[in-house]
Amino acid sequence: MPTTTYTVTGMTCGHCVNSVTAEISKIEGVTSVDVDLASGAVRVDSSTPIPTTTISAAVDEAGYQLAD
Repeated sequence: MPTTTYTVTGMTCGHCVNSVTAEISKIEGVTSVDVDLASGAVRVDSSTPIPTTTISAAVDEAGYQLAD
């Protein structure tokens, strides 16, 4: 089970965490999402590798961005 960690910018509250979690959780193959508000770290566990572009699109849909 692949685990990948990303950094999301712009999150400031629990609602932000919920939005990012919900959007990433919709991606086929994602088994769990853990978002740390303080650091912006987002850990994604999946049954198969998920392209970064797919994660980025989900984060964008939630209104935030992956850090470069």
